Amino acid sequence: MIFKDQLNRAIRLSTSPKRIISLVPSQTELLIDLGLKERLVGITKFCVHPKNLKDDIAVVGGTKNVHYDKIEALQPDLIICNKEENTLEMVQVLEEIGPVWVSDITDIEESLDMIERLGDLLDVKDKALGLVAMITSEKNAFEQFVKTRSLKKVAYLIWKKPYMAAGKDTFIHSLLGLNRFENIVSETRYPEVSVEQLSMADLILLSTEPFPFKETDVSELKNIVNTEVQIVDGEYFSWYGSRLQNAFAYFKTLHE
Repeated sequence: MIFKDQLNRAIRLSTSPKRIISLVPSQTELLIDLGLKERLVGITKFCVHPKNLKDDIAVVGGTKNVHYDKIEALQPDLIICNKEENTLEMVQVLEEIGPVWVSDITDIEESLDMIERLGDLLDVKDKALGLVAMITSEKNAFEQFVKTRSLKKVAYLIWKKPYMAAGKDTFIHSLLGLNRFENIVSETRYPEVSVEQLSMADLILLSTEPFPFKETDVSELKNIVNTEVQIVDGEYFSWYGSRLQNAFAYFKTLHE
């Protein structure tokens, strides 16, 4: 059987994978929600959902650095990666160990496409389509809710010292748009931003990940820029798997 990943690479499999390693935390959570925990043999140290998953499944490293010897010893018949979270060099080495499927996601549509493709590849198509339908329904209802809200100019910070923000061509940017938040950062990816740039925003959002912003950071930034500052759950803005089914209810609370 031949499957295509989101980089349009052909993945050849003789049977549906039974020994899967996931190097993407949000996609690990997705696999669990698709009922595939028993097939997972390896995850990263950042795969924190569901809780205590690392007690049951081998940890093979982080998202940027893995222990190739541990991965090889687990004899995977599928390794799941992501273009942004994992490196090209990793993928090239991992392909010497087993088939590697890579996702590439910058918006909701690509996320839903990823869920459908993995559902097909892992022989859980009906569950995947059900999840896609649920997320789509929640998204449509939220768009109706938020369409009358005023646009706000927003900066979404992911790092401190230096301050770094989510820019264009990111999944976070697309979710900001769904919330009628106009991203003031014009650069792509995750550029460093100045205090002068931040002062142009009506609202500054401090993500809980990858940098764990706290309330002390809110107070500190408010003393520097004369604008509203708020901490937000970074997983709902950056995890593009099954977590989306609850993301829109969370976004609603931000507006209420």
